[in-house]
Amino acid sequence: MVAPTGGSVLLNALRYGLLIAVLGGSGGVDEVRAQDRESIRFDVAPGVPVEATVRDEGGVEVRIGSAGAIQQVAGVADADGKARLDHEDVDFDGHLDLVVRASVGQVNEAVAVYRYDAASRRLQTLRVPSGTQANCDGLWSLTVDVSSRTLVSTCRGGPMWYTDLYRYAGDALYLYRVERMMMLETPALEAVLDVDVAEDAGPLAVWSTLAADGRVLEHAVAGGLAVPAHGVPLKGVTARVVASRQPLYVAPGDTSTRRYLVAGDRVELLDERDGWLQVRYRNPSKGPVLGWVPVALP
Repeated sequence: MVAPTGGSVLLNALRYGLLIAVLGGSGGVDEVRAQDRESIRFDVAPGVPVEATVRDEGGVEVRIGSAGAIQQVAGVADADGKARLDHEDVDFDGHLDLVVRASVGQVNEAVAVYRYDAASRRLQTLRVPSGTQANCDGLWSLTVDVSSRTLVSTCRGGPMWYTDLYRYAGDALYLYRVERMMMLETPALEAVLDVDVAEDAGPLAVWSTLAADGRVLEHAVAGGLAVPAHGVPLKGVTARVVASRQPLYVAPGDTSTRRYLVAGDRVELLDERDGWLQVRYRNPSKGPVLGWVPVALP
């Protein structure tokens, strides 16, 4: 099942029951894609053919190599126990991997990926790291972005779509980029900042880029329905200060400061925490200045 971990979606999220558009690639596969098939044949390595067939409850029987060794993999299944087989180079090693897909509910698609392990001569499940900030439990509606070597997983929870982006550190996946929906009410935000955001960008979200060891490298606030460009630094939406004299605090919860913004100053939105927004103001003489502004009462 899909298990989004984000909180309730505010900022008019109910207006946006839209699917996130993401860029994908075929991994240079020359063979005809086999979506919607219950049986498929292809090579997982030079001279290693496989034949996969969907069995009961989405399980898949795989015959590997010329000797026809048989392996059973769990796969995924829809409400009728059905699944679709596909093949794609999901780990960017130049060899095709077995991809099993199944529709779950009305809009979600569960995905399981199996890669060939030459040492064991068996297919191994592509494991998604657990205990992370990911919104989706596993891989959903998987798209492969070959140009940036990124896997895009998208799931719907309630009225909102969520996106998790994965990359490889060696042979293992890690969560590379993730979104967290903003928890600010629209009237409170508009009283402080006039945000430059297109209506079709969806509700605002905090996007984060992570290192392979889980460290957060950067944050930026952007539309929740437009996946940021992969492989480049995040860029937050801009906003105009509304108040004639807006205090700029060092940290959320501070009660005193000597720094102020004035009406008309333009800032870039970076993060949100407990009713506070982190902004970057580019001072013409002193350069970038970071600070927090209260949007809602603590």
